[in-house]
Amino acid sequence: MKWLDIGEVSAATGIKPSALRYYEEIGLIASTSRRGLRRQFEPHVLLQLKLISLGRMAGFSLDEIAAMFGPEGAPALPRPLFRQKADAIDRQIAELAALRDTLRHVAECPAPSHLECPTFRRLLDEAVPRDSAGQSRRQPMARRAPPET
Repeated sequence: MKWLDIGEVSAATGIKPSALRYYEEIGLIASTSRRGLRRQFEPHVLLQLKLISLGRMAGFSLDEIAAMFGPEGAPALPRPLFRQKADAIDRQIAELAALRDTLRHVAECPAPSHLECPTFRRLLDEAVPRDSAGQSRRQPMARRAPPET
């Protein structure tokens, strides 16, 4: 079997060697041996790393991703958890689409004041969703201190 050293794994995946060492340290992947000081990995680590990258892109924590691998490193993908994450992404996409539409309207609106524009007001209501108590679900941005003079 041809093993891949850490540099080859890094080159094939685009993941820095330091991240690969960290993933190994927390048990997400395992090296099989060392050649000199260089860790050696079995080729199936490339699939594991693709799954880890997918999980990170989807917003899973490293602990959640670690729970998706069995003791031998084989994936055990929990379908209900994936459905929940996909639903959350759908909600985020809808919120981002409303925000995009609002920004485009602001950029192109011919009204002298955006506050006079009924389309802007409707889009603003859609872009800043409210919970059942009428509170904005968005977190307020931290205010910067004014520059010292």
